Amino acid sequence: MIGIGNDHAAIELKHAICEHLTERGIEFTDYGIEHGEKIDYPDMAERVCRDVVSGKLEKAILLCGTGVGISISANKIKGIRACCCSDTFSAKYTRLHNDANVICMGGRVVGPGLACEIVDLFLDTGFEGGRHQRRVDKITALEQKG
Repeated sequence: MIGIGNDHAAIELKHAICEHLTERGIEFTDYGIEHGEKIDYPDMAERVCRDVVSGKLEKAILLCGTGVGISISANKIKGIRACCCSDTFSAKYTRLHNDANVICMGGRVVGPGLACEIVDLFLDTGFEGGRHQRRVDKITALEQKG
């Protein structure tokens, strides 16, 4: 199960991604807000990422105006490896090398076509492991140190 969450700056992008996920037959839970609603991106990041950490969600897609604020917020939650992506190369390699479990994008930065390509790469690319596992373990160790 995939989770998707957004703040008020990324409503249209969320709609495009949800439509794309539906077309692909990918199950998802929409945690996001709609027109006329407001939420601060740290609150949305926490809402979705807590369900990633608990195992309720396998991965998540988070959206705000730039993707930066929501990715910073997500990375404050123990067990989350979030990457702000606005290109396909980063989306692919954040999975291959970092085993990222959350991808973040900006509704004011990334258009719907590119966003759907980024989502596909993020969801369809596995973790390479090997030497990269050692590095992910070091990231986890940094989390433990606080």
